[in-house]
Amino acid sequence: MKHGKGAILHAEQESYIERLLPPRDPVLREIEEHARREDVPISDPEVGRFLSIMARATGARLILEIGAAIGYGAICLARGAPEARVVSVDVDPGRLAWARSYVEKAGVADRVELIEGDVLDILQRLPGTFDLVYIDADKMQYRRYLDQVLPRLRVGGVILVDNLLWSGHVAVPPEEEDRSADALRAFNGYLMMHPQLQSVVIPLGDGMGVAAKLKPTILEMGGPF
Repeated sequence: MKHGKGAILHAEQESYIERLLPPRDPVLREIEEHARREDVPISDPEVGRFLSIMARATGARLILEIGAAIGYGAICLARGAPEARVVSVDVDPGRLAWARSYVEKAGVADRVELIEGDVLDILQRLPGTFDLVYIDADKMQYRRYLDQVLPRLRVGGVILVDNLLWSGHVAVPPEEEDRSADALRAFNGYLMMHPQLQSVVIPLGDGMGVAAKLKPTILEMGGPF
């Protein structure tokens, strides 16, 4: 979620892109208003649309979301891939209660499983291989999230990571210490250079990382030189 107008793009460009977006349905509009009123970090509308596009384009059947908040991302993912199961994890029981309500209103409750807890503890209990993973939770833990989910992602599967530009503070550090910006700056280098991923960071929303899992090479598989 962006932290204000013009944080990544010029304000005029940002406003233009927002005007291009089609109107959201009543459920998504209600969630957006809830997020503004209660200061809940959710995916930006353009990011939500991107999530739907990527879920559809990858033909995802099993999707993991790390950071459910109040359900905006899970709904966008589920709607983008009508035959997919979405598993969304969050540590906040209050937000998950709202997420369950909104997922029900959106008509996707039969395909969205909302789980309370730390995904680093829960992941080993989740069955299956993921086609798509969306990370939007504790910024200090992004590297650990990536390391834990990557073995569970199919070759050719996609990882999406939100907030990688952090209102511009990753590229231009603020005068006051920003530990999240520092952690994201280190993570971005790790993501871009990871030998198992082909990655890019794009100025969508608050900065979106997009990475596809590569097929292991002979060396990585322990084969001959």
